[in-house]
Amino acid sequence: MRTDKIIKQEHQYILQTYGRPEFVLERGNGVYLFDLDGNRYLDFVSGLAVNAFGYGDYDILKAIEEQAGRLMHVSNLYHTVPSTRLAQMLVENSFADRVFFCNSGTEAWEAALKFTRKWGNTVAGGKYRYLAFNNSFHGRTMGSISTTGQPKYHKGFEPLLPGVDFADFNDLASVEKALTDETCAILVEPIQAEGGIHVASDEFLKGLRTLCDERNMLLVFDEIQVGMGRTGSLWSYQQFAVEPDVMTLAKALGGGLPIGATLMTQKVADAIKAGDHAATFGANPVVANVALTVLTKLMADGFIEGIQDKGQCLRAGLEKLQQRYPDKIKEIRGRGLIQGAVMIGKAPGDYLAAFREREILVAPCGADVVRFLPPLVIEKEQIGEVVDVFDEILRQG
Repeated sequence: MRTDKIIKQEHQYILQTYGRPEFVLERGNGVYLFDLDGNRYLDFVSGLAVNAFGYGDYDILKAIEEQAGRLMHVSNLYHTVPSTRLAQMLVENSFADRVFFCNSGTEAWEAALKFTRKWGNTVAGGKYRYLAFNNSFHGRTMGSISTTGQPKYHKGFEPLLPGVDFADFNDLASVEKALTDETCAILVEPIQAEGGIHVASDEFLKGLRTLCDERNMLLVFDEIQVGMGRTGSLWSYQQFAVEPDVMTLAKALGGGLPIGATLMTQKVADAIKAGDHAATFGANPVVANVALTVLTKLMADGFIEGIQDKGQCLRAGLEKLQQRYPDKIKEIRGRGLIQGAVMIGKAPGDYLAAFREREILVAPCGADVVRFLPPLVIEKEQIGEVVDVFDEILRQG
């Protein structure tokens, strides 16, 4: 099958909402991807934080095969074993008391918006407004873009969901100014991933928790990209010693298959009644069985500690480059195995192309950040290879 033919068909038949590079990926193995022309790429995108265990992981493939042969789909009209076991595992290893399953990150966020507004209207005396943050990103559905603090995602889709106010990230004074008596929930990413990998300060998140407690509001964390071990702890919130009332998950939870989850405390769950929300494919038995496998592997002895070690390795390598090329790299941001180099002068896309020419895949985020998002099973030697290639690109350009 020819690359040019597939790309021509893609342009002809698929709605052009993406700008893709001119190659066609065919298969993956470990932390590598292969295109139709036989080129091998070291993957530092991992399906946008989805493929935590890379490609072809034996345990994940086995979980798919076994469950697909047993029961593939019945809808949420009936009880199934994998979904119940998955919910139990999530609850027992987090702040949460209850879980709602859906199919993607943006669906998990939509569920969080509905659940918090229902709580505000029925429990908190008619509160309905949301406080979100400038530079945030929560997905592409109408509710998600309405609570995303980046105007470029709003253009052409107005009017947006009403009742949303915005404050500045890491600025408690800005938050206090934007709050109203009708605010039911503060919506925040512990790390603004798509916005450029901005890490919240401990004081900021603790301050949000205090405000929510004092003013009878809910605190909602979006851990869709930064949860599931990515930052060096099972959940990112654990590093800040702050627990939310609601948290959204997706991406790595499904090991490559689509899943979303909205976790909540019992006080939020008490406001939700049968029929308030639903998802036909939510907690699909095959995907739920894979998610059980992913969580089990993540929580194996030493695995999270290994992410911390490798994250420090990646951070140290990138910081050395920043010191070596201060005219090209402004700073390094991130935690664990989500790191970003803030570039000066050239656009991230120019660096992406240079990496791709050297058979490495990285991704942009924000207006000026090159993002490094490898599978969690990456090895230090491969991290060193990427840092060395980045050094070469910076030296030559």
